[in-house]
Amino acid sequence: MPPKRATSSKKRKAPDSDDEVSTPPKPTKKSKVKDSGDAKSEEHTTVPNGQPTNKVLPVNISFPPQIPDTTRISTWNISGLAASQKKGFKYYVEAEDPDILILTETKVNNEPVDPALTERFPYRYWSISEKKTYSGTAVLSKREPLSVDKTLPGHPDPSYVKGRIVTLEFDSYYLIATYVVNAGVGLKTMDAKKLWNTHFEAYIRDLDKKKPVIWTGDLNVAPTAKDLTNPKPNWNKTAGYTEEETTAFANILNPPKSATGANKFVDIWRQQHPDDRHYTYFSYRFNCRSKGIGWRLDMYVLSERIAERVKMCEIRSEIYGASDHCPVVLEIEGSL
Repeated sequence: MPPKRATSSKKRKAPDSDDEVSTPPKPTKKSKVKDSGDAKSEEHTTVPNGQPTNKVLPVNISFPPQIPDTTRISTWNISGLAASQKKGFKYYVEAEDPDILILTETKVNNEPVDPALTERFPYRYWSISEKKTYSGTAVLSKREPLSVDKTLPGHPDPSYVKGRIVTLEFDSYYLIATYVVNAGVGLKTMDAKKLWNTHFEAYIRDLDKKKPVIWTGDLNVAPTAKDLTNPKPNWNKTAGYTEEETTAFANILNPPKSATGANKFVDIWRQQHPDDRHYTYFSYRFNCRSKGIGWRLDMYVLSERIAERVKMCEIRSEIYGASDHCPVVLEIEGSL
């Protein structure tokens, strides 16, 4: 039975590892959430960082009204569109009603024909991997872009890029949606990640010279120790939290002196929540959601010169269960 229309508060995939079962924070603040899948009541808790531990979408989803004169953008790793649609995907989309919806890890093999999406978003751009039911990135928009690009210029293997990037050009900004390469279990695909990072940094800097950039999606990096529950045992051992990856990310935000003329970028959620240890990804393994063991991998990175225009950036923490990731939403002043 499909979930009922889904209350939420304001929140790929690093590979699962044994450290994720280390001693978690003790849960507090018991509350009730109704299981949107089979209408059972599930008692859940809120862990000390303030994020809930529900494993299914709430029955009712509602958010504060969109701030006037802003553009609302939502990014969500859905861990497979078909699976997510069975677990309440459309109820989040209805409640959020963003101007632009970015979906990562769609795992689609063809452009979906979904009336609920086609009616809401007239402009839809799907980047589909050549490998079946793998990867996948999409940008669904109520506003028509000036141009669309699904390539990463300079990357030597265009087929590897498919499913991982969509860039939309608007009057005021470039919007880059990515499902960034994962360094893999045992860091076995770190060379592929390094290659991606090298070409992506050149790409985002080239675009930034023309007009401001909004980069979002599943970036597959936890930038600092605040961005995952167990930083010490994961450091340089687990994909997403290695010196190679965090340094590459940090160099985009604050370019080294050797990057002459390069502008700074801002991790906007972190700027607005400097001390919060909130996460966007909770592995289905090891009961990580209930234990509050997570990673912040989904985010927005903006050209520094437009950061002050961001009026809100929040992790939709209760929107969990349709995927092992939570959506992240941003509202930026003015039109794109």
